[in-house]
Amino acid sequence: MESENSASESMQSPGFLVSCILGGAFLGVSVLAFHFGAPVPLLNQLSSILPVVGKWKRRKKRPVRVYMDGCFDMMHYGHCNALRQARALGDELVVGVVSDDEIIANKGPPVTPLNERIIMVGAVKWVDQVIPDAPYAITEEFMKKLFNEYNIDYIIHGDDPCLLPDGTDAYALAKKAGRYKQIKRTEGVSSTDIVGRMLLCVRERSLGDTHNHSSLQRQFSHGHNQKFEDGGSGNGTRVSHFLPTSRRIVQFSNGKGPGPDARIVYIDGAFDLFHAGHVEILRLARGLGDFLLVGIHTDQTVSAHRGAHRPIMNLHERSLSVLACRYVDEVIIGAPWEVSKDMMTTFNISLVVHGTVSEYKDVHKENSNPYAVPISMGLYRQLESPLDITTSTIIRRIVSNHEAYQKRNEKKEESERKYYENKAFVAGD
Repeated sequence: MESENSASESMQSPGFLVSCILGGAFLGVSVLAFHFGAPVPLLNQLSSILPVVGKWKRRKKRPVRVYMDGCFDMMHYGHCNALRQARALGDELVVGVVSDDEIIANKGPPVTPLNERIIMVGAVKWVDQVIPDAPYAITEEFMKKLFNEYNIDYIIHGDDPCLLPDGTDAYALAKKAGRYKQIKRTEGVSSTDIVGRMLLCVRERSLGDTHNHSSLQRQFSHGHNQKFEDGGSGNGTRVSHFLPTSRRIVQFSNGKGPGPDARIVYIDGAFDLFHAGHVEILRLARGLGDFLLVGIHTDQTVSAHRGAHRPIMNLHERSLSVLACRYVDEVIIGAPWEVSKDMMTTFNISLVVHGTVSEYKDVHKENSNPYAVPISMGLYRQLESPLDITTSTIIRRIVSNHEAYQKRNEKKEESERKYYENKAFVAGD
């Protein structure tokens, strides 16, 4: 009975009726043309009518295009999760990256310049198009440009307020136009937090660094700031209150393994404060094979090789940042320092690579070279790093201008404090 009703409904559809009418007309004209000896080209032209009718029925709707903007300074997994949520609200995601001048005017000096921020945003797997030099606030002129030139359907932002220096809402016009959608802010991290962690590093060192290595590393990467937790003002920074969940890892993962004959390339590292230098070396590595496997070293391993104040971001934070990169297929969360023969076999690794620009510059001079096995197997290659940027480069930028960043953070911390005090549950991912 259901099939009869379905057939009846389809026969009553406009597409079906149009097909019947034109099909009948085509058949009648064809018979007359054939009877009166019409030339073959005319018959061929008539025969092209029905496929066109079919295309009318199969024509897809225009993809829903959504827009999200931001500074994306000190880009982290929170930014990536916001872009993931924004992309889920449409078919194509266009991202505006705010100019350096606009950031300086509204927030203070950016840590990473525009060219690096564009590389970072463009490498996120959920981003389809990037607009450089976007304005900090959605102006009437820019909104019209988004709607008319970029065919944007909705403008997206998180549930945390974005206020201009004069206290007005940066997205007021988009809301008024009815073209605004909201996503859930990713809690536990912000650019302010990350800068605060590095400023904490500077302060601890200036106080003589009386903490032992293990306790300081736990404070720094795992979110324990005794002054803050005891209710004192401390430095006011929310230090890594990230709560990792299995669902978040699944959301960031590709969910696909390598094919049976895939050439698997392996690269490892700390990938702390994930930056443009990391993105570019991963891009090169991915180009050498069919599947890129990335090893993320544990917090303890990074601390042992880079010092008590490292890593700035903990293992799960670093893993999500790497997973969000479009060049990465899979990560090993807590990869071993040494690449063993067993590991090469287990993951069917075809090539191990390492960049020329790295925090571990003397890695090959150590008594125990972590790449000794792949080197002996003839499966190791050193890549020329496209950018001379390391995690230490980012930290030096903060330290060299720490007074300006301290002032910037103090302003931002107040707004974040109010957000956490007044926040309510928002459904979403």
